Amino acid sequence: MCGMPSGESTQASAHEPELVRPTEEDEVAAAGSELIGGPVGRRALLGTSWWTPVRVIALVAIGMYALGLVQKAPCYDGAWFFGASSQYTHACYSDIPHLYQGRGFADGLVPYFDKLPGEMEYLEYPVLTGVFMEVAAWLTPGSGTLQEQAQWYWMANAGMLMLCVAVIAVCVTRTHARRPWDGLLVALAPAFALTATINWDLLAVALTAAAMMMWSRGRPFAFGVLLGLATAAKLYPVLLLGPLLVLCWRTGRWRAYGTALGGALAAWALVNGPVMLTAFDGWSKFYSFSEERGVDFGSFWLILAQNSSDPLSTDTVNTLATLLMVLGCVGVAALALMAPRRPRFAQLAFLIVAAFILTNKVYSPQYVLWLVPLAALARPRWRDFLIWQACEVAYFLGIWMYLAYTTSGDAHKGLPTDGYHWTIVLHLMGTFYLCAMVVRDILMPERDPVRRGGDDDPSGGVLDGAEDVHVFGPAARPARHAAHIKGPAVEWGRTGATGGSL
Repeated sequence: MCGMPSGESTQASAHEPELVRPTEEDEVAAAGSELIGGPVGRRALLGTSWWTPVRVIALVAIGMYALGLVQKAPCYDGAWFFGASSQYTHACYSDIPHLYQGRGFADGLVPYFDKLPGEMEYLEYPVLTGVFMEVAAWLTPGSGTLQEQAQWYWMANAGMLMLCVAVIAVCVTRTHARRPWDGLLVALAPAFALTATINWDLLAVALTAAAMMMWSRGRPFAFGVLLGLATAAKLYPVLLLGPLLVLCWRTGRWRAYGTALGGALAAWALVNGPVMLTAFDGWSKFYSFSEERGVDFGSFWLILAQNSSDPLSTDTVNTLATLLMVLGCVGVAALALMAPRRPRFAQLAFLIVAAFILTNKVYSPQYVLWLVPLAALARPRWRDFLIWQACEVAYFLGIWMYLAYTTSGDAHKGLPTDGYHWTIVLHLMGTFYLCAMVVRDILMPERDPVRRGGDDDPSGGVLDGAEDVHVFGPAARPARHAAHIKGPAVEWGRTGATGGSL
């Protein structure tokens, strides 16, 4: 009636991608929508007013994060400081207030340069995370008791981590242009809210999510820079370069991969170089601590160690864990090169990080944050996502109840060792289950929620719709499943894409 003429409006809307509505293709999403009045109708204002999917999902994510902060209230009121077991029985433990004093921030020590009193000697975190921790210390008032300062330090970190939550929500929502509502998987993930302020992992997760969004938009250098910064905050993001390598090998997109790799190396070196050259002992503490750390919470290695009369040495576990991870990498590479249709980047990114988590000698409860955004992009189905999340919430409660038991010595206040082992098994089974669903989608792409909607690889950037160049095994034969899928792969044949060459 007013504003843009109808002809211009029609022309503008023709260039906008048709959004996929989860309530029209996901039974669980449709059933859950009944809690807020049912599926969104065609005349709804969402997407055409201020309430765009990005803004809605960002606000929901911040709201869930706020609920996670409320869940930590018993610890903020004193459980972090008085009585070891109460912070576990309330499931509100956080490393942040404890390390405020334990890593010298309360005393004004400079991370990596100043030696710490005690056994640790130096801060055992990557450089960019150390910078994040130091900035929070600058924002912490120096007056008041040590307990009050630690409370302010936790609040300062919580505020900064909230910005990371918003970045994650926005980036995941905007990575798949036609599927913005998949971002609700991240925003509403219960394990995400419960573990967000245990440690500083959200910084690396936010940078990785931003990197994924940049790659989806065909900006490999920006992707590389952000991934390099993410690796400077936590080690796991570097794993994404592996599946990207084999996907670029399959499609011959070497220039894009080289650009991404160069950006990642440059960004990582820019952050780490000054500290590495001037305070090598402090800089290397993260790497030496990771190598020397024994079998710890959450891993299947712990179950083996606690049920063995002669546990494996740390060196042996390191070797075996590395071997298992290498086998996982080989499996992901084989899947990427031999699948009947080229896997999506997000699928392989999820699988490689999950392989690292499953084989590692430690699984801290906040490590689930690494997988949540990747899972939302790799397998956007509410049923499978919630099954996995239920397993992770069970593990979240299990580890704190186990620590309550070990610190109090009272079986009525916690979970004995055998019970804790079952929560580890539940975490492992939940992660394996979601991995199996992703692998099934790769081998049977007509079951992939993203490709069933007509897309090829919306998070793939230059890989989206690309022709195959190097393929092996089933990928070199006529695809059995491609004819059942709408989109650019309908006519895939010997090479995986019409007109390609083996």
